[in-house]
Order: sequence, then structure tokens, then C-alpha cells
Amino acid sequence: MTASVLYDVPGPRARRRNRVYGVLSALAVLALLAFVLYRLDDTGQFQGGLWEAYEYTQTHERIVDGLLTTLRTFALAAAFSLVLGALLAAGRLSDHRPVRWAASVVVEFFRAMPLLIMIFLLSAAVFTTEPMWALVCGLTLYNGSVQAEIFRSGINAVPKGQSEAAYALGLRKTQVMANVLVPQAVRTMLPSIISQLVVTLKDTSLGFIILYEELLFVGKSFAEQSRPVHGVYAFIPMVIVFGSIYILLCLALSGLARWAERRTQRSRPGSSGARAAGTAAGLSS
Repeated sequence: MTASVLYDVPGPRARRRNRVYGVLSALAVLALLAFVLYRLDDTGQFQGGLWEAYEYTQTHERIVDGLLTTLRTFALAAAFSLVLGALLAAGRLSDHRPVRWAASVVVEFFRAMPLLIMIFLLSAAVFTTEPMWALVCGLTLYNGSVQAEIFRSGINAVPKGQSEAAYALGLRKTQVMANVLVPQAVRTMLPSIISQLVVTLKDTSLGFIILYEELLFVGKSFAEQSRPVHGVYAFIPMVIVFGSIYILLCLALSGLARWAERRTQRSRPGSSGARAAGTAAGLSS
């Protein structure tokens, strides 16, 4: 029997016991799945008539309108959250204590505040007739605070020797940040930035709470329209159709993250310091 650094390789009895546990776990999952399917069938969720609403051109047009509304909201919230995140990150990295303290308070407050409560408050007190802007501002404040931490941690992850070399050449902090630290930090934090954008995209579905006609609101209205005809809410068709749309959108953003990660890994490991030194030398000359 061989041993690993982290654990001992299981013997024959342990392997048999693990196989038994695996079979029992699989049977439990299958039983739970069978029970869920039985309950859905018992409540009429598999009726073919529940799909009738999705056969009309008007339905397709409403789905497209909801998709475009969701994408427009996401585009605004993504852009504003990136800008806010950059500003808050710059504040948290400031040499001035009041600025650093104020930025930290803002970041911690909006990260801790539940997003749904924030959207409700903005809709009820600020944007009473503009639900889109209540949703956009809520997403911006929350995701901007998270993006600020991503920016700050990415910049702090750059070796201190890079900034020390730039300061030694007489560069100001703004020049060091813009031309030395940020270009190197982007390569490490870009996948995390895009992953947070995926969260922003999914959180646009909270707009249905304030009656904003985004994609999930449209799906919920279709599900509720089937009750007078078939006696049940058509939630299974809604989940399949609209859930698939959300999954495809998130997969597209995740694919963008993987593409960005591959692009950032093309540079050689030891080349960042040489590029930063060359940039600093060019700026100082």
C-alpha cells in the first residue's frame, strides 16, 4: 500500500465501503428526482397545453422585448459598476486617510446591504416612476462595491518592486498606477471582473419584484396566464424557456472570461517586469 502526502490510499475494505456509499447516494438522488417529477406530474405541470402560449408570434415578440430590456439594463449596470468600482478602488488605495476611510465605508456598506432591499428602497423613494433606473442604480451600487475590491486586490497583488522601481525613477503615483500597476493587474483580475459581470446579469432578474418588465417578469406573466385555461400555473415551460435564455447569456459571458484568461496567459511569466521597467524608463526620460 502506498501513501500520499495528503491522505492514505484506501485499502480493499475502504474501497468496498466507498462503493456502497456511492451506490446509496446515487439511489437517494434518483429517488428524490423521481419524487420531484411525480409531484410535478401530479400538479399538472407536464400538460401539453401549457406550451400553447409559446406558439404565438406575439409571445415571441414579448420574449425578445424582455431580452432586450434585460440586456440594456445589464449594459448600463455593468458600465456604471465598473466606473464606480474603479473610483472606489482608487479611493481605498489613496494616500489620504479621509479619502481612504470614506471609500472603505461606502464599499463595506453597499456590500453588506441586501441587493433586494436596496432596489426596493430606490424604487419606492427615489425612482418612483422609473423602475429601470432603480434596478440599474441598485446593481451599480452593489456590484460596483464588489468590483472595487477586485480592483484593489488585483493592484495589491502586483509585486511591490514594480512600484518601488517606478518611484525611484521619479514617477508620480498617478503615473505609477496608470502605466505600471494597472496594466499588470488587469491580467490577473480580468476573469474575476467578468465573473462578477455574470452575477450582475443574473441579478437583473430581481427587476420583476418592482414590476419592471425585464425577461423574468415576462416569463412570470406567461406562467400566470395559463391558470384560467388549464387550472395550473405554467411554471415548467417558463423555467425551461427563460432559464435556458439566462443560461446561454451566462455561458457567453463565461466564455468571454475564458477567452480573456487565455489571452492574458500568452505573455511570458518574466516579461511583465521588463515591460514595466521599460514603461517607467520611457516616462522618466
